[in-house]
Amino acid sequence: MNDVRTAASQLAGGLPLHEVLADAPPEFWPALDSAIRDLPPRDLGTYVAPGGRWLRRDRDAPLPSLGRGGRGRRERSESEAAVELCHPDGRVREAALDLVPGFPALLPLLIVRCADWAAPVRERARALLSEMPPPSLLPCAGLLLLLARREQGRFAVDLLDRELREGPASQVEDLLDSEDRATSRFGHRVALDRGLLAPGRLARLASGSGDASLRDLCAEAAIASMRDEDHDDVLGTLLAARAGRIRAAGVTALRRTGRHDEARAWLADRSGVVRACARYVLRQGGTDPLPLYRAMCAGEVTVPGAVSGLGECGDRSDAETLWALVSHPAPGVRVHAVSGLRALDAVTRDRLAPLIDDPSPAVVRAATRALLPHAGGFSPEWLSERNVPDRPRVVQVAAQRLLRAAGHIRPTP
Repeated sequence: MNDVRTAASQLAGGLPLHEVLADAPPEFWPALDSAIRDLPPRDLGTYVAPGGRWLRRDRDAPLPSLGRGGRGRRERSESEAAVELCHPDGRVREAALDLVPGFPALLPLLIVRCADWAAPVRERARALLSEMPPPSLLPCAGLLLLLARREQGRFAVDLLDRELREGPASQVEDLLDSEDRATSRFGHRVALDRGLLAPGRLARLASGSGDASLRDLCAEAAIASMRDEDHDDVLGTLLAARAGRIRAAGVTALRRTGRHDEARAWLADRSGVVRACARYVLRQGGTDPLPLYRAMCAGEVTVPGAVSGLGECGDRSDAETLWALVSHPAPGVRVHAVSGLRALDAVTRDRLAPLIDDPSPAVVRAATRALLPHAGGFSPEWLSERNVPDRPRVVQVAAQRLLRAAGHIRPTP
């Protein structure tokens, strides 16, 4: 796609519309509208009304039949019509609307004119759009939704919404896989309102979509609409999702299905929100999760999330268990042990300071965050020894942060 300013100049120069605007995304059309208005007057041509009056100079002239260069009426090309639809003069834009039925490719600019600031242009454009078959709006759904943000932009998207809610379900399906995120969300909301998506399909959408808002929407709808026979399909899909929020939704839904005890498997999840939901479901089923965490952390720990979980729901008596895990051979366990100590407010500067020299960058960063409130107790010399080029970069950064927190380095203005 050409640069929008280049495209405006090319259209004004007569280049065919399909060569300039092939595969234009929704945001291109409003930008083109602005770019054409900004063209020099010489590129817009001279528009005259019948009788030879110059439209640009006679502001009181009646709405003209457009002619260019003083030659009066003649057939307009598609490119000329596109330029006239975006002309700075509202009377030119209004007159150009009569050219749209002859050029279907100008539909996006007709939609733009439906949100025009000038009421006569806007009303005429809306009348023309209302006469078109509603399915013709489907390819322009992204543009309609973009323009809906404008003060006068709801008209066209309301037409589309009515068509999708009253028309064939296949039209809604066509929008679900749109590459335009707003269009896909809009289609899914209509599909949900019409009940077109089965619970299992909604769960798969929640699990596999790259759109966080759509994932949440579909997960909530899948859980709300599932029947007894859908439990395994829906919950199995949600609990296997990569996104923590979706797994959390699946864990919480275990309570609704009476499968409280299955939440044990998620107590040590890598996501804090999933762990919190698992504890909630277990408590609702009458099980205290704290003894389970203590048991998981008492032996050979293989799941770091269990260490964080102990800090999240334990008490100060669990601090020594976490201190023992600060020296665990697995870096992930050490990171979560530090997080657990922070959660219990059990950080001790002298005991945690050696982790600034830990071989794992993740552990160094976790220890630095935990030690920032205690930075004033460090010796400036001890920190400065670590803020030298022969130390690993992560250690230098840790020393700088602690020196700055202690007031030994002034913040950069």
